[in-house]
Amino acid sequence: MKAIKYTGLAIFIAALSIFTAILFLGEFSASKETVSKFINDNGIKSELLEKELQQTVTDKNFTSPFTFSSAVRSALEKSNNVHKEKQEWDKVIWKKPHTFGFELAKKSGKGFVVENQGLLWWLTFGLGIIGALLFILPNLILLGKPGIKNDHIYHNAATNRGWIAWGVLVYLVVFYLLLYFAPDYVVNWTFILDPISKALNGGPASQWFVYGFLYCTIMIVMGVRMYIKYRHNKYQIMRTTSVLFFQIVFAFLIPEIMTSLNMPGYDFKNAFPLDYDFFFEWNIDALTSSGGIGIFILVWGIVLTLVVVPLMVYFFGKRWYCSWVCGCGGLAETLGDPYRQNSNKSLLAWKTERWIIHGVLAFSLIMTLVTLYCYFSGADSFIGIKSQWIKDTYSFFIGAWFAGVIGTGFYPIFGNRTWCRFGCPLAAYLGLVQRFKSRFRITTNGGQCISCGNCSTYCEQGIDVRAYAQKGENIVRSSCVGCGICSAVCPRGVLKLENGPEEGRINPTEVLLGNDVDLIELAKQNKKAS
Repeated sequence: MKAIKYTGLAIFIAALSIFTAILFLGEFSASKETVSKFINDNGIKSELLEKELQQTVTDKNFTSPFTFSSAVRSALEKSNNVHKEKQEWDKVIWKKPHTFGFELAKKSGKGFVVENQGLLWWLTFGLGIIGALLFILPNLILLGKPGIKNDHIYHNAATNRGWIAWGVLVYLVVFYLLLYFAPDYVVNWTFILDPISKALNGGPASQWFVYGFLYCTIMIVMGVRMYIKYRHNKYQIMRTTSVLFFQIVFAFLIPEIMTSLNMPGYDFKNAFPLDYDFFFEWNIDALTSSGGIGIFILVWGIVLTLVVVPLMVYFFGKRWYCSWVCGCGGLAETLGDPYRQNSNKSLLAWKTERWIIHGVLAFSLIMTLVTLYCYFSGADSFIGIKSQWIKDTYSFFIGAWFAGVIGTGFYPIFGNRTWCRFGCPLAAYLGLVQRFKSRFRITTNGGQCISCGNCSTYCEQGIDVRAYAQKGENIVRSSCVGCGICSAVCPRGVLKLENGPEEGRINPTEVLLGNDVDLIELAKQNKKAS
């Protein structure tokens, strides 16, 4: 069995190497007709830009997307500089240079990568899936009897912040940086998925289609790992199935199919403020101009945030969304499961978490208020805050860096719920409702606790579950996503996830002090002393 695992690992590494090497392959050459059509299709008024592009890229062969995109950006910069000096603002291209370069590179790709899309799909995605499954499936036998033991995770370079973990971090961070900020460099990946994209939405693949497809593929493969690892726990089997369904169907397939039907592609489970650009001007205009379906989406998005979310949290806690529906949570629970023990359990981390996540929530609400005021009033700022500036700032620092580069890239070092714990504004909103108005709690039986520490070790949200269990206190923390892993790894059945009456969930001291065990104990001691 170990031979099968190592064979699978070798196949996976080979597929990943090919996937990475593809970035440096290919041939790019734009004809005069291609450049002229690109200029006309995009409504570009600059004759100078067309001239620069004709001189720079027309009828020249570039051997990689890097050299081609560099030439395109050079032509764009020269043209923009001239128009800005002459104050010909209508001829300036405000689109990001890498995005502009991606669009032209997409139309200019030729050679091996474009002509062998099926072969390269099998050499990358196909072999990657086969290799990963060969590595995972033998665990059915090697793991022995069902159940989780707190062993080996701190003796493995992949799961104890060792060199393998750091290698994974570097690869993930570079991947997100290219995806968000340099899509022209990853254009070859889009060629591989063009046939699938055209079948789903009728158009060629973008970098976001690559991301969505890769996202779903990884969740499915790592979902198989979850099924094997937690096969003794029905709750985990159902939860894993749920997040796979909502990601594949609601977040990926439905939006792509809607696009093919000339409707706005929309993820019906993506609630504001996680869907932070829902109230941006361009989105409101796009929805209101899309007829009945657009108006329905607009109304549904508001109802989802203001009615559905708090009601569901009241009855089931934030777990209904964070652990059963959310795509971010789905990736964290599948791809991120090997790193869940790396969450920081210190009191300092808990205090930092509260300030940062509620700060992001406040930031998103202020941004939305400014955006809506400017949209309906026609102004460009509100009490001195420019609408475009605050939107760009939030999109760059929170939407791209925090949610993507840091939130996922840092799984191997900071744990799998870095974004959910410290940055997600929707998690902050759900947590506030769960804390003060919900029927959900994790009950404990202190008399059965043997202090093994499994529960605290595997808590991805950094909660010291064992401290609650030892005292027999209910766990009601705004950060708890109700993943249920603490219960799944408990050898004594001490922990149970329950939805009961509000009475008895927490006492006034716990509410006042934030339900932190150390602070509560200090308050009790002070009360006795007085």
